[in-house]
Amino acid sequence: LHHSKHHNTYVTNLNVAMEKLEAAEKAGDVSSIIALHGALKFNGGGHLNHTIFWENLCPPSEYAPPEGELASLIERDFGSLEDMQTKMSAATVAVQGSGWGWLGYEKASGSLKIATCANQDPLEATTGLVPLFGIDVWEHAYYLDYKNVRPDYVSAIWQIANWKDVAAKLEAAK
Repeated sequence: LHHSKHHNTYVTNLNVAMEKLEAAEKAGDVSSIIALHGALKFNGGGHLNHTIFWENLCPPSEYAPPEGELASLIERDFGSLEDMQTKMSAATVAVQGSGWGWLGYEKASGSLKIATCANQDPLEATTGLVPLFGIDVWEHAYYLDYKNVRPDYVSAIWQIANWKDVAAKLEAAK
């Protein structure tokens, strides 16, 4: 349901907004171009965020802790994997309404940062951090399994974190 309905809706609406943007650009209609900003940000962000989200997850049987440079950066920037998870979980659970919790890479400092974004705001476009690992805290992400108990959902997601994907995103960000 989350993938087939919610993510698909963002993609469909993004495509509609992109078609309208192309028409507005061809017509030189600056007012319409500006008016499309919200739809592009929301639906484009929804698509970007969910694409990362699906890639960030793995079956429990394939879970493996972070290794190599990713593990070293986590230890350097947060003290331990458990400390990073605790800090990110707290920030993510605290998102008011709907949004995302993120582990991002700050290119300028070469460090990992925790951030949150409201709604479907994409991390890099709104903060400059390259998204490595995202936790969707829109209720549609967890209501079937966790009802309205966001902390249980956030706690459980660490058991299916695909750290190999996160490490690949880190490498690509550098």
